[in-house]
Amino acid sequence: MQKISHLPSHGSAMTLDEKALKAAATSHLDEGAVTPAFSKHRDDIVRLLNDALATELVCVLRYKRHHFTAHGMASPAIAAEFMVHANKEAAHADLIARRIVQLGGEPDFAPDTLLARSHADYDTSSDLKAMVKANLVAERIAVEAYRQMIALIGDKDPTTKRMLEGILADEEEHADELKDLLEA
Repeated sequence: MQKISHLPSHGSAMTLDEKALKAAATSHLDEGAVTPAFSKHRDDIVRLLNDALATELVCVLRYKRHHFTAHGMASPAIAAEFMVHANKEAAHADLIARRIVQLGGEPDFAPDTLLARSHADYDTSSDLKAMVKANLVAERIAVEAYRQMIALIGDKDPTTKRMLEGILADEEEHADELKDLLEA
């Protein structure tokens, strides 16, 4: 068992501040799970999440384009993989949008600003190998972006951090799959 250094030793009793707990819980009930201690970070986290949402949506569009335009002998299997990734990215977008709403924010699906807010690029390659490479680069960008977001959020929002860690694991898996396709 790992010892946590910031907690009192066994001789000290740990107690919660019941009065502060109740005060925080009974004020601003319209904010749902967002308590006053959290609200000072909310706008920054919502902004980060809206940029991640834009990235996921651009990735969905890129993967779908590649799925439908892939051609050549190896294309059926690779095109199928592109659609699997498109659907997974769409699921990530849904998770992120849901979390933004939980935080009292508004998910930004505005198509006119998606590319400007996205960390990844859209791609119009027609060559199958170029498509795989463009998607691998985008996945690697997503991996780095999620790592940075997780570090920035730290312990300010454990729920969002856990969600992003799950998405990061998926993005790492996608990058590995695309690397394997590129090497085949």
